[in-house]
Amino acid sequence: MDKLSDRVKRLGYSQTFVMSNKARDMKASGIDVISLTLGEPDFDVPDNIKQAAFDAINENYSHYSPVPGFLELRQAISEKLKRDNQLDYKPTQICVSNGAKQAIINVLAAIINDGDEVILPTPYWVSYDEMVKMMGGNSVMLPTSYVTDFKITAEQLEEAINEKTKAILFSSPCNPSGGYYTYDELKSLAKVIAKYPHVTVISDEIYEYINYETKTTSIAQFSEIYEQTAVINGMSKAFAMTGWRIGYSACPEWLAKACEKVQGQMTSGANTVAQRASIVALKTNPSEYKYMIDAFESRRNLVFNLMKEIPGFKVLLPKAAFYFFPDISYYIGKTLNGTEIKDADDFAMFILENAHVGCVGGVSFGSPECIRFSYAASEDDLREAMRRIKDVLEKAV
Repeated sequence: MDKLSDRVKRLGYSQTFVMSNKARDMKASGIDVISLTLGEPDFDVPDNIKQAAFDAINENYSHYSPVPGFLELRQAISEKLKRDNQLDYKPTQICVSNGAKQAIINVLAAIINDGDEVILPTPYWVSYDEMVKMMGGNSVMLPTSYVTDFKITAEQLEEAINEKTKAILFSSPCNPSGGYYTYDELKSLAKVIAKYPHVTVISDEIYEYINYETKTTSIAQFSEIYEQTAVINGMSKAFAMTGWRIGYSACPEWLAKACEKVQGQMTSGANTVAQRASIVALKTNPSEYKYMIDAFESRRNLVFNLMKEIPGFKVLLPKAAFYFFPDISYYIGKTLNGTEIKDADDFAMFILENAHVGCVGGVSFGSPECIRFSYAASEDDLREAMRRIKDVLEKAV
């Protein structure tokens, strides 16, 4: 008898961590590898947030919190959503979780039955499809490309929705493309979604602060689908708090209560010290942390100019987040230094093994013709990484 469940056998490993671990192993063996694989800010947590954590320890915040989080934190999230997103959510509509990943899983667990369909515009974050599988659902991929700025249209969405559709899950700003949907684009999608009240929108907005042009719009701002929308966010990206594991969902009351029920049987409340520190982070004016955004923007501009010189790369200037997602379809079907390139994952492995630069192939993002680079790294490393890739490809073609 097979000891593993069918559910776990359906799941794949995160390609992000596969490539990160491969790069780490090569580095441990003495190879000079520059890893641009993980989506993690390379800054330390700001001092005022760290001090809030020390204070919480000294004040003995060492016991269980309420399952959906401390009321003070949910109030701070409510105030942040009003201040930054023009969204009205009461604390009872907010569930604080162990990272934004759990917030998404809570929502999916609350609404997905076996065989339900979840629409995923491509490219999507690598875990989305696996989360849907975990809950017994089926992903329906809506393809985009470099040509369409990696965004779907309202017409595509309308064509994809049917009686089996239970949710639409997407990120804006987007991991991995670095793009985002404009107000008008989201308005056109909202008009379609409003026709189908059985469909829930799961809007992952974890990168909202890392934006180089303007404030992003949340699709929950459109009143006609407010009762159909779950907003996902957290502390990891804007506050460099990836290891603190604080995320949250803001939902209509019916869904917020269901998320609390799910979380109550899985993990209960999130880390209490991290919750107390998050209150301080959210209450601080976002301009206090803008130095990180400014550094990311400088790196983005540097990499864009260097990447444009790499043969065979088609690259868009990212408007948000800290990723590049170049189209490398020029190389698919070619043989480079004896390596057959069947898709972007093969190409990413070729770059790692020959240029000693770690990136992530786009197959697990739903875009097998693209690769993802994180530019959450020093400018010296970014310059050297782009130089290595350019040199290897110029010689291999």
